[in-house]
Amino acid sequence: MAARNAIFALLPALMAAPAFADDGNNNNIGNITRFTLDNGMQVLVREDHRAPVVVSQVWYNVGSSYEARGVTGIAHMLEHMMFKGTEQFPEGEFSAIVSREGGRLNAFTSRDFTAYFEIMAADRLPIAFELESDRMMNLQLTDDALATEREVILEERRLRSDDRPEGRFGERFAAVANPGTGYAHPIIGWEDDIRSISLDDLQSWYEHWYSPSNATLIVAGAVQADAVYALAEEYFGDIPAREVPAVRDPNVFDAAGERRLIYRDAQAQIPQLRLSYDVPSFATVEDRADVYALLMLSAILDGGEGARLAEQLVRGSEVAAAAGAGYNPMARLQADFSLYGVPADGQVEAVEEALRAQIDALKAELVTEEELERARNQLLADHLFELDSVFYQAMQLGMLETTGAGWQTLQDYQAGIAAVSAQDIQSVAERYLLPERLAVGIMLPPEQGEDT
Repeated sequence: MAARNAIFALLPALMAAPAFADDGNNNNIGNITRFTLDNGMQVLVREDHRAPVVVSQVWYNVGSSYEARGVTGIAHMLEHMMFKGTEQFPEGEFSAIVSREGGRLNAFTSRDFTAYFEIMAADRLPIAFELESDRMMNLQLTDDALATEREVILEERRLRSDDRPEGRFGERFAAVANPGTGYAHPIIGWEDDIRSISLDDLQSWYEHWYSPSNATLIVAGAVQADAVYALAEEYFGDIPAREVPAVRDPNVFDAAGERRLIYRDAQAQIPQLRLSYDVPSFATVEDRADVYALLMLSAILDGGEGARLAEQLVRGSEVAAAAGAGYNPMARLQADFSLYGVPADGQVEAVEEALRAQIDALKAELVTEEELERARNQLLADHLFELDSVFYQAMQLGMLETTGAGWQTLQDYQAGIAAVSAQDIQSVAERYLLPERLAVGIMLPPEQGEDT
């Protein structure tokens, strides 16, 4: 009770904290303010006063791609263990406090980051800071908690991957599409590693990576940046920084050559096809104009019912029952430009030929001005609609910062998309969508051959 009373005593600080001085580590662009605590912790604040709510997120620069064989899945496992309590807030108390205050909380692990969040009334932000700062340095790991969470994660893996043909196919295809990188293994980890990860492994992971110098605190909502700075200093400023291990993954790999996976699954009902080109991300590209051109190219192919894949493969030739494309440039390593197709009549080869023909057409001829305008309008409309969410604003900042794109990229998106020309789209297709950058994955029912 004393701890909770201390929290409530600081609630007025949100509205009354003094402004911080700009020491060169702090800057403001638009309504986003960044500053750095003395222990190296980055803090980003996006003010949005439309509703009296706040989103608080702590992002750690570590995810499944940092793992080695033998401990795959450890980043996700520690995410589970972070809810097992500290001496000050035993297991269950963290969630109970947030719930009693009318808030919500959760966490997620990706290839490049692990993040924890609370959504609360704006004047309850100190509660989130108190809880997160405590488990950043005082997490208690026990054998009993590990045994419980290990079984939870194994069941989660069964539901996601082991018991689903698409899950089994996806894991195998990722290994083929991302050779030599931490993206080749699943975020949840391989089953044998999940079973063998020890308490010492988890303690080491926690001590190595969960340092304030390896974390970014994102706050979005009805707050004042200087007040958030004062609170961050109060709760996180005294946590000592620890040395973070060196990351040895190269940012860019030479093209691996065309790779091909034929996977037959006893439970598969229909064939599926995936194509994945190794292309730059925000973090690895030399010229960021290429990223925006690849985003536009993806929207040309799969940006609604008027896009090329739906218009030409599904409704036109009817070679595919479904087809799509996607590109997410927020990755610390290379990104994937992906296409998929489900044959309308089981003819996998015909769908693969049709998808490859679409790529060839983008190289051979400029897209039309009508297509360019439609894709641009859709991307910008989607972006602005998503930014209407305070939670999504925080998510975007966290993903950009932890993948190496930089939080300022959020401010550049609209101009970047607006500047893309038809020539830019043709250029990135010619330079990046090449056979030597391509992985092809085909899942077939057990009785079906590839050429049927």
